[in-house]
Amino acid sequence: MFESIKIYLNEDMDMEKLSTGLVEYGYMSCKKVSEEGDFSRLGDILTIYPITFEYPLRIEFTQNRVEKIRSIDPLTYESVQDHNVAIILPIKGIAKRRVQERILRQRPEGSPIDNFVDIEAGDYVVHADHGIGKYLGVEKIKVDKKYVEHLVIEYVNGDKLFVPFTDLDKVQKYLGFEKKLPKLNKLGTKLWKRTKEKARDGIYKIALELLELQAKRFTVEGFKFSPDTEWQKELEEEFLYKETPDQMRSSIEVKRDMESANPMDRLLCGDVGYGKTEVALRAAFKALMDNKQVAFLVPTTILAEQHFNTFKTRMKKFPVAVEMLSRFRTKHEQDKIVERLANGNVDIVIGTHRLLSGDIKFKDLGLVIIDEEQRFGVHHKEYLKKLRLSVDVLTLTATPIPRTLYLALMGGRDISVINTPPSERLPVETIVTYYDETLIKDAIWKEKNRGGQIFFVHNRIAGIEKIAKAISKLVPELSIVVAHGRMPERSLEETMIKFISGQIDCLVSTTIIESGIDIPNANTVIINRADTFGLSELYQLRGRVGRFTRAAYAYLFIPKKFVLSAESQKRLQAIKRFQELGSGFKLAMEDLQIRGAGNLLGVEQHGYINSVGFDMYCRILRSAINSLKNRNALKE
Repeated sequence: MFESIKIYLNEDMDMEKLSTGLVEYGYMSCKKVSEEGDFSRLGDILTIYPITFEYPLRIEFTQNRVEKIRSIDPLTYESVQDHNVAIILPIKGIAKRRVQERILRQRPEGSPIDNFVDIEAGDYVVHADHGIGKYLGVEKIKVDKKYVEHLVIEYVNGDKLFVPFTDLDKVQKYLGFEKKLPKLNKLGTKLWKRTKEKARDGIYKIALELLELQAKRFTVEGFKFSPDTEWQKELEEEFLYKETPDQMRSSIEVKRDMESANPMDRLLCGDVGYGKTEVALRAAFKALMDNKQVAFLVPTTILAEQHFNTFKTRMKKFPVAVEMLSRFRTKHEQDKIVERLANGNVDIVIGTHRLLSGDIKFKDLGLVIIDEEQRFGVHHKEYLKKLRLSVDVLTLTATPIPRTLYLALMGGRDISVINTPPSERLPVETIVTYYDETLIKDAIWKEKNRGGQIFFVHNRIAGIEKIAKAISKLVPELSIVVAHGRMPERSLEETMIKFISGQIDCLVSTTIIESGIDIPNANTVIINRADTFGLSELYQLRGRVGRFTRAAYAYLFIPKKFVLSAESQKRLQAIKRFQELGSGFKLAMEDLQIRGAGNLLGVEQHGYINSVGFDMYCRILRSAINSLKNRNALKE
């Protein structure tokens, strides 16, 4: 590998070779550049965020000739400075300390949902100055004797607006969370301006509420954790994989919260298998260094077992007592653990909702980690709300629930996002088709022949044994075993251990495998009656495979001669469309649009969201919050 890539003004350079070179240098191709190490290509424009530049670079080509090299503001896309040459250094091989220095510099705040949605031809969009229209695609328009690419947006009566790429920040995808389509605006009228002004007046109320919520959080004093110890550094250096920039940033943000005087309430969002558990593990260990106890709350017994094994393995060289509370423990074992928790002889306890029982007492609880909070019931959530007032809380999620996501985006809760996939990770190939025994047989043998294992998901316990027998007839040479939540605890545990150890070829199960279960050798998942699952469920199930470097497959079967509901069709189209890595947030937003958000923030606010779109609503709201903060600061 050369020491650097040099790009000179007016030089002939092959864009394809340049893109390939950037990947080899450790840069990541993405649809939108948001942090160091990203690059994107749109037509004849290449945008790169080199590690040696304060701003991203926009390189404009004309027939593989470098026409312009400019630094651009990542928020407004406006030119900051012209350059005659750009020198791109490789990311791979850079010292970890320098990287730390989807690091400590704060990411610029763009649109709240920039990272979660992409615009495709046919989508409804919102232009900040002209309102709601339909995006038709990209078209080259002659400007000053040169053809320049523009976005094309259609309005009422077929009128078209041509938007240059320098104005990209003014265009957002329309997200209204209503099942009905929005009305297009008419160009050249003042209606859109009046609509925005009306929304701005109404949004002011919720801005006040969010500021009050923040103020309450900052009036409560929590425990101030100490800076990282030598043991902390030693634990982190023994991580088997290379941390992604987002993973490192999230860990720094979490530890910074813990070292503050206010109780942490941070939402850590990241795709399945993107490394949220490692961030949580480091936070837990930090709490232990100040002699605090940690509770790690998970939705399923299998996930509790897996996290328990991960924590035990990673911390085995340190004097740390890790225990697990779930159905996999006998009553006698549970009673002993509860007793040791109360007297402080257990440092970390990992468990299901059993941890929320009335008999659980801690000697000195300092940190609560919650995995997929939406999976817990209303009463459990109320209990967790009270916890947030006294201890640090870290919530992990792949597909956040609407209100949680909304509050985090708008500052009601702190948020860290892991958008960067682990290196060498491949997207899962998704096939949506009618139930076909020949295809099932072929898919199973394809996986078996490369030494792998198979998940077969059938979410009805009543017919699961019948399905397992049907699969056994298709592949009689292989071992097929059933697993579901109503099995005796020990029997279920033994089955899962056998599957994890490779003694079982195909596991026919309900959605008990949905959350967190991590089996590197299982890289084909077959989902029966995929039309009956929610979008986030399908996404989580697909995330059980493809967690490492091997190509993985997800087969989503629907019944033959069966008329799907409109919502089911949209869900299956969405899961098929969002196959690329890092699609969790996009699917969460898509799910909101498919089923409607309901009364997300009250009837009045819901109306404003639909009138201007969720992105514009968020921008107006953040502007109102900043205005109120400045006003309060002046008063003080």
